[in-house]
Amino acid sequence: MIILMGLAGSGKSTQGQLLAQETGRVWLSTGQILRDLGDAELQAALKRGELAPDSVIIPLLEAELQDLAAKGKDCVLDGFPRTAPQAQWVVESIADRIEMVVRIIVPKDELVRRMQLRGRADDQSLEAITERFRLAEQNIYSICEILQSKGIKIVDVDGIGTVEEVQARMKQVITEVENE
Repeated sequence: MIILMGLAGSGKSTQGQLLAQETGRVWLSTGQILRDLGDAELQAALKRGELAPDSVIIPLLEAELQDLAAKGKDCVLDGFPRTAPQAQWVVESIADRIEMVVRIIVPKDELVRRMQLRGRADDQSLEAITERFRLAEQNIYSICEILQSKGIKIVDVDGIGTVEEVQARMKQVITEVENE
């Protein structure tokens, strides 16, 4: 399993789908899982830039991962973990299945531009975008420390450029880690 991390708008979904296609893995996006639930209260919270509660997302992800494991499939996980308790669940439950974490790094001004262009309902409010960034940045350091403490490799990829340029950088980094 490869986990993709990055702030909203960094290209996780695009790169995750491409990586999944190329490697024969399944793209598993927690954001998409939550959007597909259709829960009005949860959708309103996401539009405000809030994170889904751990009590909601962890069981949903666990069920998805169990289903994939039963089918003998691996995945590219997009958008998880986003909190320290989620990272703790990762190290306690699935750390042995994780090859690496790839963080896609993009400056905030570019992220805001991308998010407003893509037109998703949860990307239209600058206040909501700012809140999502604040929450992510507040949690990212503790998440990475928790994952690294379990020996999970974390690598950074520059997310600026065309989809193909970023994809090429991702492939290069992933190949380097796999060949270590």
